[in-house]
Amino acid sequence: MAAPINIRSQVMDPILTYKFQVSWSIDGQMQVVAGVSKLGPLARTTEVASYGNEPSPYYPGQTKYDEIKLERGIILDIGFEQWANKAWFYENSNALGEQVSLLDFRRDLQIDLMNQAGQTVNRYFVFNAWPSSYTSMPELDASAGATVAVESLTLQNEGWQRDDSYSPPAYPTYVHPDAPVGGQPPE
Repeated sequence: MAAPINIRSQVMDPILTYKFQVSWSIDGQMQVVAGVSKLGPLARTTEVASYGNEPSPYYPGQTKYDEIKLERGIILDIGFEQWANKAWFYENSNALGEQVSLLDFRRDLQIDLMNQAGQTVNRYFVFNAWPSSYTSMPELDASAGATVAVESLTLQNEGWQRDDSYSPPAYPTYVHPDAPVGGQPPE
């Protein structure tokens, strides 16, 4: 049996949004954030500036990076709450100078976008993110049925960038299910 012919010369399938992984830096090491099921978009807006009378040329002004929201079902991991407490901790509100952990309340993030096979195809870095909003528990409603309790963390950031040095894996080829590892399918 002849090997199947690949009629595609390039990858044409778009990347789907349901497979991704978020990591954040703790003590200089990237650690995967458990259970993130929803991630807000990476977006930026550049203001338009002009100079002089009409008609005037327009110039790019200041760029603002939008907030990023992470959501996950409530699990035993308390990482969201611990990070939010570094930006403001109520128990320290009477201790002047200790309300915020200025040393480590900012973190870098790494976002890996994956294809259906679970291979990373795009990687983004988010710089100096910090939690501006934390929802520990959603509104509870006994009449809503079986719904998942979700916690969320809204992050401000100083910018993001796609990792240009990262090269995605080669497009996977078809492998016959009965083929031995590294071999050809039976005839």
